Amino acid sequence: MRRRPGIGGLQTAAAARDQYRLVGENVAKIRTDMMKEQLATFRTQLEEFARKHKNDIRKNPAFRSQFHEMCAKVGVDPLASNKGFWAELLGIGDFYYELGVQIVEICLATRPHNGGLINLQELCILLRRRKSDREAISEDDCLRAISKLKVLGSGFEVISVGKKKLVRSVPTELNKDHNEILELAQAQGFVTVEEVERRLSWTSGRAIDALDTLLDEGLAMIDDGHRDGKRRYWFPCVSSNSTPVADT
Repeated sequence: MRRRPGIGGLQTAAAARDQYRLVGENVAKIRTDMMKEQLATFRTQLEEFARKHKNDIRKNPAFRSQFHEMCAKVGVDPLASNKGFWAELLGIGDFYYELGVQIVEICLATRPHNGGLINLQELCILLRRRKSDREAISEDDCLRAISKLKVLGSGFEVISVGKKKLVRSVPTELNKDHNEILELAQAQGFVTVEEVERRLSWTSGRAIDALDTLLDEGLAMIDDGHRDGKRRYWFPCVSSNSTPVADT
């Protein structure tokens, strides 16, 4: 028969477990303290880097994007507030605020043409036209400014359709069928009912229903003047021949 451990043995085992637990806690605390120290050092270096290269961060969009990546790694958000160290040093909070205002203006101005859905690339081009330095605005800048607008509950959102990113400024909900039609339209800027039926293997009713919804939402325009008699549904948000907006 196996002998049960006595009281002394149980106390010894419990004490050993306590010691192992304390050692584990101490190791975890040491690692945490080291990480905090490393992060503090990195943040200090980041501040020194920002002071040294603040002009490049303000003027060069690629440099600015890399700077944001560095900030994200140490949990710093230079856009969190227009007040404080980062805003005073770089002024990038004001930069993205002003960019957001211009994005709203452009989306409102183009809404009668595109129904509130604009290609991100086109938006960047229109923004650059407003600037003296045509290379001062990048897609990354636009995305960051739009993310701040989204936080305000303004209805602005970036959606992906195929390989393109579209900025939505109206509360229209696009389902899978709508997205597939928009992706199909990227090749020519338009689709026909027959093309949707053939390429997507849909019934005529499904194709017409989805196209009519996009038409009602102002995202499509009808073109009936063709010899083959087939109606074209044009989508300005994915067409390469979008109507430009006058500079303001």
